Amino acid sequence: MTEKHLSTQFDSELSGISTRVLEMGGLVESQVAQAVYALSNFSGDIATQVLKQEERVNAMEMEIDRDLSSIIARRQPTARDLRLLIAVSKTIGNLERIGDEAARIARTVQRLLNTGVSSRLRLPVGDLSFEAELATKQLRKALDAFARLDTSAALEVLKHDDQIDQEFDGLMRKLITYMMEDPRTISSAIDLVFVAKAIERVGDHAKNLAEVIIYIVKGTDVRHNPVEAVETLVR
Repeated sequence: MTEKHLSTQFDSELSGISTRVLEMGGLVESQVAQAVYALSNFSGDIATQVLKQEERVNAMEMEIDRDLSSIIARRQPTARDLRLLIAVSKTIGNLERIGDEAARIARTVQRLLNTGVSSRLRLPVGDLSFEAELATKQLRKALDAFARLDTSAALEVLKHDDQIDQEFDGLMRKLITYMMEDPRTISSAIDLVFVAKAIERVGDHAKNLAEVIIYIVKGTDVRHNPVEAVETLVR
């Protein structure tokens, strides 16, 4: 078997892995959107769908991880190809954790429905939807940047990460005020605090994906660096 043929096979395997990562990314993006919809509309049926999808996300992570190990053992890749495989492993880990956050929101919806407090939660739930919109937009941008290995697009994800943090801080202040005004809602409002944190974590994982993309292309780990330093590297 010629070296060129081996290289072609390897490229095909890498392409197949990348396609499945994007499929997994699309699934967790849908999970987050459905979880937020379930919360906004207090839909137990949609919350149940989100929890069922978690099983598929977990299975996809294990399947891709197993194939990565097989490729590394058989091909013994070097340089950028090895970076790509390592980065893919980190990427699917982040995607699986995003799915966990969506499932956490879905379970909160079920708990709120069981306690019958939906009518008192319309206002803060609407605020959470806006935070979720920011987070899912970040995730979508990160997945698109991964598909094209576009460091400029990845940098834009890093630049906008603070928006979600600011929205989270604002939500905390609103929820504290909400609880002070109506102590009967303290228990359910605390649930919403955890939902807000789950959504913020989705944004954090999107940021992690963006850092992974820069690692693949540039070969430099940019975690824990200020955006200005990362921008200098990318530009």
